Amino acid sequence: MAGAARQRSYDVTVIGAGPAGLLAAGRAAMLGASVLLLEKMEKPARKLRITGKGRCNITNIRPLEEHLKEIHPEPRFLRQAYGAFFNHDLIALLRENGVETKTERGDRVFPEGDRAWDVAEGLVAWARRQGVEILQHARVDSLVIEDGAFEGIVFTHPASEAAQQVEARCGIVATGGRSYPGTGSTGDGFRFAAAAGHRIAPLRPSLVGISTAPAHAAARGLALRNVRMTLWIDGKKQASEFGEAAFTDQGLDGPIVLRLSRQIVDAKAAGRKVAVTLDLKPALEVPVLEARLQRDLEARAGGTCGDLLRSLLPVQLLEVFADRLGLDPAGPAARLAGRRKQLLGLLKELRFEVTGHGGWEEAIVTAGGVSLKDIDPRTMASRRVDRLYFAGEVLDLDANTGGYNLQIACSTGWLAGESAARGAALLKLSGNAIDTQSQDSILP
Repeated sequence: MAGAARQRSYDVTVIGAGPAGLLAAGRAAMLGASVLLLEKMEKPARKLRITGKGRCNITNIRPLEEHLKEIHPEPRFLRQAYGAFFNHDLIALLRENGVETKTERGDRVFPEGDRAWDVAEGLVAWARRQGVEILQHARVDSLVIEDGAFEGIVFTHPASEAAQQVEARCGIVATGGRSYPGTGSTGDGFRFAAAAGHRIAPLRPSLVGISTAPAHAAARGLALRNVRMTLWIDGKKQASEFGEAAFTDQGLDGPIVLRLSRQIVDAKAAGRKVAVTLDLKPALEVPVLEARLQRDLEARAGGTCGDLLRSLLPVQLLEVFADRLGLDPAGPAARLAGRRKQLLGLLKELRFEVTGHGGWEEAIVTAGGVSLKDIDPRTMASRRVDRLYFAGEVLDLDANTGGYNLQIACSTGWLAGESAARGAALLKLSGNAIDTQSQDSILP
């Protein structure tokens, strides 16, 4: 029957064919397990295909300790997963499957052809070559759990007449989070986990743009490089980031905004007052910049306010600064002389009140998820349900931009697949249920 699994029983079933699910399924199959990978969308790795605006920042070649600094809320949880499969392992796997990579600024790794599609197709082809059976359009309805142990899954398919149940010795939940729901990441894994008794840390959008007052829609699309953004919560400085920012209709976006967004989202949820400031001239100390302003004022005394502002700023910010200074750009530059201190302050600390942030449709990743207290970091096994594993964004793990989130997905997926395959092998040998915690002795 169309839409049915080829067999009724597998060693391992994996739910979700994103990077975590593909790595989990492929690794389990490499170790000899029969594997069914279920994906509810029409194509595997939908979100991966659009990540990084279609370019796909695969990983980051910085060393382990640098990776861990970028991860929330408990980076030490990943030491075993990264020990099993890390950045150079991922790069090598892609190369073996026809996807060459390149390293760019910030040690970020991208596919050589700048196509996320190539990464997705390479991982899908690799998983299939290992023997993974991938069933698309398969919506998993529930996990089958009996006497505290995973026994299989129930799923439906548009081509079938009724729900189907597949038995499996071990199961892996790799359904992703809630960000970009149009790609299939609608939070199914959290529902499965909660129904099985797992705790779920509050879910929040992360790596997301912010809305501000004022918003300065006139500057929409302007990308600022080499600026510094500082985050203020309840009037106190909390963090600072240097790099790129961009203006949007509603406020601000760009790499430095994304890196601060996790703190912003949490602070707004707590009802705290949040603001950000932009230093547009971070390379110039205040006395140096003040001296430059004085020279420019003297040199352009016969010009207009707009002429002077254009010498200091991108043209899209001329109106922004004129509004904040209360000046007509066509007015004489001499009028700026009395507002030199105010202009200096705007250049070094252009302030925005944060009124909100983007939602799930815009967020790159999900913060929150299955509590790490319920997962064994040595195997990715559930501490609540025997023979059940979790990997990827469904876990309460997220990171800054720079390739770190995809590495989390791939590393936890690899370890979960390895652990599930070994657990299934032990089950076949013993002929009955086992405690997945006993796998320590057979893990490499």
